[in-house]
Amino acid sequence: MATPARQTKTATDHHIQLLQGTQEFFPALIADMDAALSDIQFETYIFDCTGSGGLVAEALMRAAGRGVRVHLVVDGLGTGRLPEPWRSRMMAAGVRIQVYAPLGPLGLLLPTRWRRLHRKLCVIDGCVLFCGGINVLDDFHDPNHGELAAPRFDFAVRAVGSLVQQAGDTMEQLWWRMRAVRDVRHRRLSLALADLRAASAARVSARWAGAGGRGMRAALLLRDNLRHRTRIERAYLRAIAQARREIIIANAYFVPGGKLRRALMLAARRGVRVRLLLQGRYEYFMQYHAARPVYGALLAAGVEIYEYEPSFLHAKVAVIDAQSRRAWATVGSSNLDPLSLLLAREANVVVRDASFAQELRQRLVRAMKNGGRPLDPHEYAARPWRARVLDRIAFATMRAALWVTGNRY
Repeated sequence: MATPARQTKTATDHHIQLLQGTQEFFPALIADMDAALSDIQFETYIFDCTGSGGLVAEALMRAAGRGVRVHLVVDGLGTGRLPEPWRSRMMAAGVRIQVYAPLGPLGLLLPTRWRRLHRKLCVIDGCVLFCGGINVLDDFHDPNHGELAAPRFDFAVRAVGSLVQQAGDTMEQLWWRMRAVRDVRHRRLSLALADLRAASAARVSARWAGAGGRGMRAALLLRDNLRHRTRIERAYLRAIAQARREIIIANAYFVPGGKLRRALMLAARRGVRVRLLLQGRYEYFMQYHAARPVYGALLAAGVEIYEYEPSFLHAKVAVIDAQSRRAWATVGSSNLDPLSLLLAREANVVVRDASFAQELRQRLVRAMKNGGRPLDPHEYAARPWRARVLDRIAFATMRAALWVTGNRY
């Protein structure tokens, strides 16, 4: 079972591959699923079988059909019950499916239902990990907005090394704990106790293959609502505080708390170039409008903000001092907003490797140049009064909702 110390220490036995969008992510994921011999553990917020998403479902069914143990966990809000005929086909093929925190009749009226499974993790045969922000969702399809003219902007990584076992242990524990909760609800207490024992002893028993030789320094950062509440936020704060030259953050839903805002402003004031690539297209009322009240102080401190316009920006990545020996980068599922940092289960991979950081930096700089509209401080200050009112309403509503959950941000 993973220990807290292992979560913060970066081991040096990793090989990490950067994957942009489903056009890079899905082929790599499916190839490893098709090569799986014993075990596939998969967690995702959204599992949508439209378009290329169906190819992932087909790969899971092929694996289960040849005897591979396939566990799939989807979020009760992001996905809910998988649509037919996909659900029936997957279960008939042997894919075992669980839904994390189904909404129930009262839905989101219960604050406890705001704690979602937002991480995107897949461990194959205990030796390969996929982690990032990419759901099983075709990049040219949006469930609410239909067909997209340009692909969604997002990233994931394929990782080999010792962090894979930590991810596998964590996923195995969640699987059996969910089973135990279900058994308790159905008054199957003996089965619930057996499931809890399985959760406490969870460890991937499939073959293990380390990266071999000296590789990249990397670590897996997990956020939950028990022991690891602030781990991802603290990692950001440390890296920002240590930045000397450059910070680039791309984040889909950017509503940072006071600590993060102050850290970014202090970095800009001490001469670090801070650039933020943020959502430029309207997707959800709350996330779009609640982000904008924090822009003014950041712009006044010298932070550069670019709004991504070609398609929906879904990335949750950052790179700091990429062109130095202190290079730091992260790719994961965690937004810099209260839902991710205070309520959801999240997973980020942190990489301390100059070549990886430079590759991520190049892709982000290219996106800012080709698709990012720089936000002018004067333009921001002169935005229409109606937009300002909506921004304040969204921001106040978000803070009130956090107060209901007992959180301060």
